[in-house]
Amino acid sequence: MRILLLGATGRTGRYVLEKALEDGLEVNCLVRNAGGLKPQKGLTIFEGNPNDATKLEEAITGCEGVLSVLNISRHSDFPWSKLRTPENYLSEVMGKLIPIAEKSNVKRITICSAWGVAETEKDIPKWFKWIIDNSNVGAAYRDHVRQEDLLSKSRLNWTIVRPVGLTNSGSNQVIRESFDNKPKPSLTVSRKRVAKYLVESLTNERLIFKRVVISKE
Repeated sequence: MRILLLGATGRTGRYVLEKALEDGLEVNCLVRNAGGLKPQKGLTIFEGNPNDATKLEEAITGCEGVLSVLNISRHSDFPWSKLRTPENYLSEVMGKLIPIAEKSNVKRITICSAWGVAETEKDIPKWFKWIIDNSNVGAAYRDHVRQEDLLSKSRLNWTIVRPVGLTNSGSNQVIRESFDNKPKPSLTVSRKRVAKYLVESLTNERLIFKRVVISKE
């Protein structure tokens, strides 16, 4: 299986790339700086902005699935740090990706969103909701809503994965899946374990047309 991976140089994306190649997938990566990826077997690197429709069309050639771990980025982890990407970056990319994927007969797509998006906002801790509402952290959450809405109306077989707070712990955690907040998720999950779940979701028919919150058991 060949997939298009967006966001491969991010803190979670690098684990997604590692896991996909480990599982024997052929991976096309579209990245703004090709120097940020090490050439290796099974990996084809395309340089360009994922918001460029021409580059997306080039990079998706031959792919059967798409994995996106793109996010709105800030200049630092400080919640009020200025945005590095436009506040509608995710939805703009998704708006261009969907028709290209449909035209290319790509059937399967998974995106990494976040716990606290849309109807799950009511389930997150009050202190975190305050940060989302009052800092630049909220830009990503608002745009996740927009990209999820676009994807859910597409003709693609989509899965939306909403991890809770990401940590850098090991990859052997047992995952708790929460649909409609049942069962109630825990507060953290390993980036490596999220990466494994994202890759495996592409061949998991049970997750088609599902929005799932994942956390550690």
